[in-house]
Amino acid sequence: MENTEIEIKYLIKEIPFDLSTFKYHEIEQAYLCDSPTIRIRKSDNDYYMTYKTKGKDDNLARTEYNLPITKESYLHLLDKADGCVLTKRRYLIPDGKYTIELDVFSGKYKGLILAEVEFDTVKEAKAYKAKDWFYKDVTKSGEYSNSKLALHEELFKDIIEKIQ
Repeated sequence: MENTEIEIKYLIKEIPFDLSTFKYHEIEQAYLCDSPTIRIRKSDNDYYMTYKTKGKDDNLARTEYNLPITKESYLHLLDKADGCVLTKRRYLIPDGKYTIELDVFSGKYKGLILAEVEFDTVKEAKAYKAKDWFYKDVTKSGEYSNSKLALHEELFKDIIEKIQ
């Protein structure tokens, strides 16, 4: 299934509220390729392979294809993935007509917290007012993209020190 993903990504230093009341998904993901981005993901008990194009409009918009796969296919592809496997808990936080997807990383990047907000149009994304607890917009730079975190570990040896 094809769609255009339009999102803004923020680095978070501190969460000013209790997350225990929000729904969440346990996510594990790995990358087979970075250009184009080919990702495999386990979200709770669902499995997907995703193909994403390069970003447009300051990295806000990307064409994305999500294909369901079996657990067996996921495990087979996981053995072929490059870099490290990312693990995180994704909290779904209502924000008016939007949902903030708050990723609290575990494993290698324990302590890293990123928030993403998805939109229907680029115009809507550009008009969005960030929450006061969002530390830094990292959309344009791509420095905290999941594929970079997984495939270029050497760039992020000091990532946790940067955000503390």
